[in-house]
Amino acid sequence: MASVELLTSIGLSESKAKDTIKNAAVSGVLRDLILEAQQKVGDSIDKGVGNLLYHLATRFKGSEERRSVLLGYACDRKISSEPQLTAAFAYLKSHPSGPVDRERLEQSCGIGVVITEEQIKQEVQRVFSENHDELMERGYSFPLGLLIGGVKERLKWADGKLVRTLVEQELRGLLGERTAAAKEKKNPSGPTTTKAKLSESAAGKQPLSDSEDTQPQLVGEALSFHKPGENYKTDGYVVTPKTMQLLQKHLESTGGQVVTRFPPEPNGILHIGHAKAINFNFGYAKAHGGITYLRYDDTNPEKEEKKFIDGILDMVEWLGHKPYKITFSSDYFQQLYEYAVELIKRGHAYVCHQQYEELKGHNPPPSPWRERPASESLALFEDMRKGKFDEGEATLRMKLTMEDSKQDPVAYRIKYKPHPHSGDKWCIYPTYDYTHCLCDSIENITHSLCTKEFQSRRSSYYWLCNALDLYCPVQWEYARLNLHHTVVSKRKINKLITGKFVRDWDDPRLYTLTALRRRGFPPEAINKFCAKVGVTMAQTVLHPNMLDAVVRDELNSTATRVMALFDPLKVVITNLSPDEAKDVTVPNMPHIPTNGTHLVPFDPTDLYIDRADFKERAEPDYRRLTPQQPMGLKYVGLILCFQKAVKDDAGGITELHVEARQSSEAEKPKAFVQWVSKPLSCTINLYEKLFIHKSPEDPSEVPGGFLSDINPDSLAVVEGGMVDRTLEGAGAAPLTRYQFERLGYFCVDPDTTKDKVVCACVCLFKFGEVFFASSSLHFVCVLMTCLHAGQTKSICIVTDHAK
Repeated sequence: MASVELLTSIGLSESKAKDTIKNAAVSGVLRDLILEAQQKVGDSIDKGVGNLLYHLATRFKGSEERRSVLLGYACDRKISSEPQLTAAFAYLKSHPSGPVDRERLEQSCGIGVVITEEQIKQEVQRVFSENHDELMERGYSFPLGLLIGGVKERLKWADGKLVRTLVEQELRGLLGERTAAAKEKKNPSGPTTTKAKLSESAAGKQPLSDSEDTQPQLVGEALSFHKPGENYKTDGYVVTPKTMQLLQKHLESTGGQVVTRFPPEPNGILHIGHAKAINFNFGYAKAHGGITYLRYDDTNPEKEEKKFIDGILDMVEWLGHKPYKITFSSDYFQQLYEYAVELIKRGHAYVCHQQYEELKGHNPPPSPWRERPASESLALFEDMRKGKFDEGEATLRMKLTMEDSKQDPVAYRIKYKPHPHSGDKWCIYPTYDYTHCLCDSIENITHSLCTKEFQSRRSSYYWLCNALDLYCPVQWEYARLNLHHTVVSKRKINKLITGKFVRDWDDPRLYTLTALRRRGFPPEAINKFCAKVGVTMAQTVLHPNMLDAVVRDELNSTATRVMALFDPLKVVITNLSPDEAKDVTVPNMPHIPTNGTHLVPFDPTDLYIDRADFKERAEPDYRRLTPQQPMGLKYVGLILCFQKAVKDDAGGITELHVEARQSSEAEKPKAFVQWVSKPLSCTINLYEKLFIHKSPEDPSEVPGGFLSDINPDSLAVVEGGMVDRTLEGAGAAPLTRYQFERLGYFCVDPDTTKDKVVCACVCLFKFGEVFFASSSLHFVCVLMTCLHAGQTKSICIVTDHAK
């Protein structure tokens, strides 16, 4: 087996090297390729050659002799890029037998073809000329990949990095540097500001469509997905004498439509990683005029529950997707059983009596029952179905070796437990390895889109369909969406719940979809985030702040503005009487006037500002109320001038007395602030990351396990906050989202009652930070906000904790 040191010597990252080593078959081939390459070029192999060796080991399915031919081209730098190598794979696949015609091979993959920088520049100019009008209209929102792809379409063997560099240079020359202003649409009458753009949108101009904004961006191998019926053109796809006939029958059934499926296990709640899978499967099909099944992979009766079945559909629909059809793997149990019988008859499966403990690990002993007669296995399999064996006493195993060297995976096992969908009809249940590909075949799936952990099952996927002479879909793998500072494993979330570290699956500190909904994340933002992340084959882990940024952008144009205070301070306007109370008109979104207004009460004898908006002693750059400096109140047209501060016995300020002037009659103050009058009391839940370290599941980072890494300050409950009366009645409907002016975005929590408003913090503004200091009984929340030009601190007592 290859070592991490050997694999990193060719340019692989340490994490990628460790992942590769888990696949014994692939890592063994890669080790042999590295050793052979070292004999040709010496011990030092540069990253470019190393990348080609990695693709040779993981993607090439031909003979060792042919692999060695390609290795020679890579070492001699005649094949120097991944597209060239892919073209070589395609040529050899289309000429599977006989000696390699090197001249034709070299022609097919561009060996000897020289593309000059001048040629690339000319092609870049051609592509920009063809797309000029749309580029000027969309600016930097125009997909860069389309421009690069347009150049590569004509100059297939051009250097990819140079193409990208020249495209970016041309783009900057056309649109200017990519500043915030440069990202806006260009206006023939002059530059368009952000406010102007929003005003145009509000005035009825067509916004960016969902399909443009939420369609997953495909890169790398994802760009080369096959067309329906052309499965055989996919690298690694196994062609049999019956393949073309089966593909023709498949096309007749589907009409050439793209067919995908989202196949969750109904044993837990969906998380942020599933959002990417949902968007990819539904989005890819929709973009190509296709359909998507929602298929519950319900092969384990011990773990599946109806609440999870309902919850999964709820989340799929919440994200805006409608399945073509809802199916269950259990719908096909009879057909799967019949396939198993046929597999035994063909000599590809047998009944085994090895115990579960014997089969654990990477190198279990071979089964002594592997070569038992098919007739005997058929009789025993029938006995399994009739309940004549105890659980664990017999299994049905398939005769194949998987890519991770696992031999003869189990196809059926015995479980004496009623199934939530099929009842007590069966006591034998198929495994994922057996069920997945056969259900895909039954439903005529064209693109079986899986995350990369299923890459080791690809060969068994193809083997099983072909062993039964069934239509074989294509399995494509892509990288999972992972975030730092969280866990998404169902088993681990269950431990968090039972250990009372979190309340339930929808605790807003988790990254389950129900939790994100409760916290106030809009489904549109989650879809846009998945689209921005794109579909790649490279494994990446992102910081949650990236998701927060997309959420802020979405809520900026959808969340009604309200006024709220974390730490209210009573203000009495001495020169206004109670008779001058009135309702004030406040815009729902000041930057989008057409989004309407709402009324809030203003009573000069029942008025509050935030404590941070008054200082007895002025500080440099402080812009709000002081004894020497007036301050304005937003929307009401009043400027406050300090008169006196009322204090308690401890010297704390309990009330301010001020005089009010009309803003039209006084000099404009340095700042206008939010306020509340006749307010509603509000409890505010503030959230921090649940885990202290980036990778709580990594033993090298957290030796004590993920439960030892819980952030004790991940939840702070601010009691005594105030909000304006917008959140009264229908305004307090659970999951309604608001912008608390100058603070951030908040969502009405389902714990809200008619007597108590509870709001969850979706995310604070970018300039805000929340720090938590714990004690045995409470937390102190220090909310630092850059209000106008002054840095201030507002200190609130925080109570309660999840643990």
